[in-house]
Amino acid sequence: MRGADEKQGSMFSVVSPERRIPMDHPLRRIKAMADEILGGLSSTFDAMYSTVGRPSIPPERLLKSQILMALYTVRSDRQFCEQLDYNLLFRWFLDMSADEPTFDASSFSRNRERLLEHDVAGQFLAAVVAQARAAHLMSHDHFTVDGTLIEAWASLKSFRRKGEKAKDRKPPDDPGNPSVDFHGEKRSNETHESTTDNEARLARKAKAQPSKLSYSAHALMENRNGLIVDFRIDQANGFAERRTALAMLSDDVVKERRITVGGDKGYDTADFARDCRAINVTPHVAQTSDVRRRSSIDDRTTRHPGYLLSMRKRKLVEEIFGWMKTIGNFRRTRFKGLRRTQLAATFVAAAYNMLRVSRLAAAT
Repeated sequence: MRGADEKQGSMFSVVSPERRIPMDHPLRRIKAMADEILGGLSSTFDAMYSTVGRPSIPPERLLKSQILMALYTVRSDRQFCEQLDYNLLFRWFLDMSADEPTFDASSFSRNRERLLEHDVAGQFLAAVVAQARAAHLMSHDHFTVDGTLIEAWASLKSFRRKGEKAKDRKPPDDPGNPSVDFHGEKRSNETHESTTDNEARLARKAKAQPSKLSYSAHALMENRNGLIVDFRIDQANGFAERRTALAMLSDDVVKERRITVGGDKGYDTADFARDCRAINVTPHVAQTSDVRRRSSIDDRTTRHPGYLLSMRKRKLVEEIFGWMKTIGNFRRTRFKGLRRTQLAATFVAAAYNMLRVSRLAAAT
């Protein structure tokens, strides 16, 4: 029979948010992981804040808010605070009561410099990786590196000639959104820079693709379950991909035994193969199809079955970039500058790992 559309009869209700969340909700496992990690970072939080003065928003809530924003594709701090005012799931995850007032969006910007100074995001991601290793979900011998482009928070209209001043330009036809005609003008990173974000660089993914102001993002992935070991942001200068890959391998991989690293054709260069072997890493990168140069990977590497396995496993890194750009809302950075973009990227990478680990733990 048809149910009756009864109006709200009472204004007050005593219901715990804990009872409103299903017991099999995947966010329960992620919350347990986050609480354990944040408990280990308590000494770092003590060093971040003064012992006197007005109490601030707990840093645990700010960090868990970043995880929620990545998991639920919240596009800004302000939108998250708006949803936090009525979303019981978010309040439960942040250990807030239903009647507790939400905090202001400016709390994120005021505390962001503290997070950068103490490298809290890097410690958080390292703790997530340590949890995955303790659960035997990560490989110790086989890895993959890859890179992608992240759009900068700057328009092509801001890409001006270096040293140009406002008085050198023509008066704008529209002060709010002026028309800029740069057709026929030769522009490059050597002669031009963005007036909005001077660390962004003009780059494109491939030939016949449009050039955009971007940063380069680099992932080091283990090959067993496709988890992120390290994630770094650098300037998109054309050389960062191989240089950052070597830096991540040197910092995050144990060198007592020989390991392998997979990669696409962009890593098939003589210097990358030489530098990898110098640090006890066997390059399992795809052989170049460019007829103008010879591949640095020969039959001594490709004849082993492990090479073909690395070629299949390396495609998992594209799932990482796809998730981060769509669900994680990191196709374009929300911040200006390399440091703040790195901070946001690290939290998105940590959210991906936590979601992946929770699913693997549930499956086992």
